[in-house]
Amino acid sequence: MLSDSQGRLQDRRPLSIIDIGSNSIRLVVYEGLARSPTMLFNEKMLAGLGRGIVSTGKLDPEAVTRSMEEFRRFRALSDQAGAEHMYVLATAAAREAINGPDFIHRAEDVLKTEIRVISGRQEAYYSALGVISGFHPADGIAGDLGGGSLELVDVNGEAIGDGITLPLGGLRLQDMAKNSLTQAAKIARDELAKAKLLKGGQGRPFYAVGGTWRNLARLHMEMTNYPLGVMHHYEISAESATNFLKQVAKAEIEKVKGIEGVSKNRRSLLPYGAIVLQEIMAAMQPSKIIVSALGVREGFLYSLLDEAEQKADPLISASEELARLRSRSVTHAHELVEWTARTFAAFGIDETEDEARYRHAAALLADIGWRAHPEYRGKQSLNIIAHASFFGVDHPGRAFLALANAYRHDGIFNEAIAPEIKALATPRYLERARVLAAMMRVVYLLTASMPGIMPRLKWEQRGNGVLALVLPASLADLYGERPAGRLAQLARITNRRLVLAVEGGPSISVK
Repeated sequence: MLSDSQGRLQDRRPLSIIDIGSNSIRLVVYEGLARSPTMLFNEKMLAGLGRGIVSTGKLDPEAVTRSMEEFRRFRALSDQAGAEHMYVLATAAAREAINGPDFIHRAEDVLKTEIRVISGRQEAYYSALGVISGFHPADGIAGDLGGGSLELVDVNGEAIGDGITLPLGGLRLQDMAKNSLTQAAKIARDELAKAKLLKGGQGRPFYAVGGTWRNLARLHMEMTNYPLGVMHHYEISAESATNFLKQVAKAEIEKVKGIEGVSKNRRSLLPYGAIVLQEIMAAMQPSKIIVSALGVREGFLYSLLDEAEQKADPLISASEELARLRSRSVTHAHELVEWTARTFAAFGIDETEDEARYRHAAALLADIGWRAHPEYRGKQSLNIIAHASFFGVDHPGRAFLALANAYRHDGIFNEAIAPEIKALATPRYLERARVLAAMMRVVYLLTASMPGIMPRLKWEQRGNGVLALVLPASLADLYGERPAGRLAQLARITNRRLVLAVEGGPSISVK
């Protein structure tokens, strides 16, 4: 079913994934199979299938009944959203319970599709793929904490080590410890002693995957008054994590700032998640904790892509999509990518690999706010970019992207722009954002945001260290005071002598 909305990518075919976990069951409908997948619809229920499995060996009977009712709804929602394929994954509780096979059979009847009951090793593998798909690149130990199990695996670029699964999911640990946090810590310590791969993570990041750890990170954000409420690639230093986890593991969770934002069903598991993370840190000695919003579901989707699609940059892919959906001309956006690269080279501005990627993305995103009132284009663009569902970018990089767009609209010398976002950027990123914005402000006045002009502009070295932006004679009518004024701003911020010139004609010295 094709969308009748221009706000959707018309070449995408929706698909859905149902993830049957030990604590939660989630339906996610995606716009389509893509390097940077976008959610069309997302709903979960905290079923608690794995509650009591340690003592009974069976799935919780009430949870089974509730799950079947929810599966009917999930099937209907998936159909309503036009999903052409439904994939259903079941993890620890379903694969380990005595009545697991019967539950799967009944669920397949309701959902009208096959359910993949994945092993612990497969769960670790898909979780690793999720982390690989979301970072550029990933290098550390990935840990996916669910309700029934903990999967650990070493990731280094595209290389995935042998994953292991341990019975340390929140519900299971609570059961095994009989609600004793002291006993839970001992169990976690003993189980993690089996995880020899943690020693190989010393001094490297630990990638935390799973709802319990995401909720802990959200509380850490509240405690530290962190200015950006984006979970993916949120980083916590080892020292800060140690102090924070001690507080949560004392079971004084109701006293923690921001706890009202966590559902009551999840709160009781947070101390157990904190305990497991404490013991991982003790065994691994990581450099920091990095939160991943991507896990098994996204890793499974990533596995369905061909090799070329897997190698695509997720940040550039997502920025390209926004340019297609929201800019006046996606061709102009592509021309801006090339023109800014040539301009950086002409100015002798060096770039790291990530800085080049971020400039590329910023150029693609430069015009996404054009439909807003001119006075609010900068603010709207900054908010969209700062909070977008981007992967392959850390928070300082996200700040760079947002600020470059804000400065492009609101002025490169406007000190009032988003102090909370500026606080996330490095001094180098702040400078680069202004320089890039200043370049954009020049060229947008020469192109009217339409394609065909930028490829015809060139930079020429003149005598006495003067650099000229030269228009071909056929574009002489674009020459004027306004673009010269913008070029003067660029000259000021880069401390260069610039002129605006027409080939074979006049020039305006701007510094």
